[in-house]
Amino acid sequence: MDSIMSKLRNLDAYPKINEDFYSRTLSGGVITLASSVLMILLFISELRLYLHASTETKLIVDTSRGETLRINFDVTFPALPCSMLSVDAMDISGEQHLDVRHDIIKKRLDTQGNVIGTRQDGIGSPKIENPLQKHGGRLEHNETYCGSCYGAEESDDDCCNSCEDVREAYRKKGWAVSNPDLIDQCKREGFLQRIKEEDGEGCNIYGFLEVNKVAGNFHFAPGKSFQQSGVHVHDLLAFQKDSFNLSHHINRLAFGDYFPGVVNPLDRAHWTQKTPSGMYQYFIKVVPTVYSDVRGHTIQTNQFSVTEHFKTGDVGRFQSLPGVFFFYDLSPIKVTFTEEPVSFLHFLTNVCAIVGGVYTVSGILDSFIYHGQRAIKKKMELGKFN
Repeated sequence: MDSIMSKLRNLDAYPKINEDFYSRTLSGGVITLASSVLMILLFISELRLYLHASTETKLIVDTSRGETLRINFDVTFPALPCSMLSVDAMDISGEQHLDVRHDIIKKRLDTQGNVIGTRQDGIGSPKIENPLQKHGGRLEHNETYCGSCYGAEESDDDCCNSCEDVREAYRKKGWAVSNPDLIDQCKREGFLQRIKEEDGEGCNIYGFLEVNKVAGNFHFAPGKSFQQSGVHVHDLLAFQKDSFNLSHHINRLAFGDYFPGVVNPLDRAHWTQKTPSGMYQYFIKVVPTVYSDVRGHTIQTNQFSVTEHFKTGDVGRFQSLPGVFFFYDLSPIKVTFTEEPVSFLHFLTNVCAIVGGVYTVSGILDSFIYHGQRAIKKKMELGKFN
């Protein structure tokens, strides 16, 4: 048994030295303190890396089909009233969403950017009694009101009981309302008067659009939109204005849900119009993205890059439509981000490397300083004797 213990004692790679032979120095104490602080800092840094999962990025071909694209937006127009502003969306498949109102909220703003009391979108209900009936006479107390659509009726039973109904009927026909005062409903509701009263107001519009996952565009522009000879146009005659100030602030624009680390390049972007009118265009490349966290939760979303261009109101013989346009196209490449936790063994290995490395280097430095001091001291003593 004693022989076995003796053999094990001979294998000791850490021979012990009697404390009587220790020599403690000031430089050694300073190096010990500095190396201890360094070890603690490196350990904290390694612990933070261990607690935060690493993210692996991959590029794959996007093979998804038949999906939809959700566009979240929050845009402020400081000098364009909400009653003028409309939202349209269309794509290369031919699908169109004109004058979109569902899932969209508008807030009227004063010249200082403060929110004014909300008002129902549209013109409103008749304010004057005895409005003009469809048959030409005035409404009697025992009759049901049915206003004329001024030739835009799709059937004989159609009624337009408000200015908004007439404008919508005209839009479906592809007609423009050239003079609202000639329409009984608009005159009674004070359409032009309201436009004048809201002159100088702004509008904050926010919400989301659900569109097909194909290339397309959506835009904010004054007036109701309609198709005329296959061309997308807006009815601007009704406002009787020569110019529209489309200065805007993009508070937020995202194609899909938020995920950690995403950067939307148009967030907090702003542009000030310096010409009477024009078309501001954003050309966007949308990159499908999948983010998976350490818990296995997956977020299907998108990133995007953007370039900008401004087209003045008059280009050659044609006049460009005033508005803010977002043209988007989809990348065929999908990006996947996957969070992967750091293994405990990897963390333990790095901690051991930190402790061992700092201990070894500090020991070498201490030995160099100690022996250097001794050598200098000996030379000084020899010099005294000589």
